[in-house]
Amino acid sequence: MSTPHVVVVMGVAGTGKTTIGPLLATQLGVPYAEGDDFHPPANIAKMSAGTPLTDDDRWPWLDAIGAWAHGRAGLGGVVSSSALKRSYRDRLRAEAPGIVFVHLTGDRSLIEDRMSHRQGHFMPTALLDSQFATLQPLGADEAGVAVDVTGTPEEISERAFRALGALDQ
Repeated sequence: MSTPHVVVVMGVAGTGKTTIGPLLATQLGVPYAEGDDFHPPANIAKMSAGTPLTDDDRWPWLDAIGAWAHGRAGLGGVVSSSALKRSYRDRLRAEAPGIVFVHLTGDRSLIEDRMSHRQGHFMPTALLDSQFATLQPLGADEAGVAVDVTGTPEEISERAFRALGALDQ
């Protein structure tokens, strides 16, 4: 990429945001921030109990991610965030207007299988349906790319890297 964008790796739980984000950050030569680390403890407790977050739960989390992205403007960075709704992405863009999204996409059965094999993560597979129900894919007017999550993490990251490079052309 010719400019140091701040990239938000987005998608439903289990698409690999936490795996792909650091790989992509390494390829881009920028720092990575784990979006889950921006959640207040109350959000983590809710999700751990199998309760979906409300928009009111998400606003402070999105604002914290947006503040990090704003601080990286002109420097570049990669951060993960489900960013499932357009309104969530709008909130992130309001704080950091130049951000670009990488939407990790995939078949529900593949994602559920991957989630069922994760160790030590607070998000139960029971919340996957609510994630898909909430998901609003990137609009044509949103800066970003959709990247399929089939294959190895390295293959997925490479697809994301190439797709981001094509945005700059």
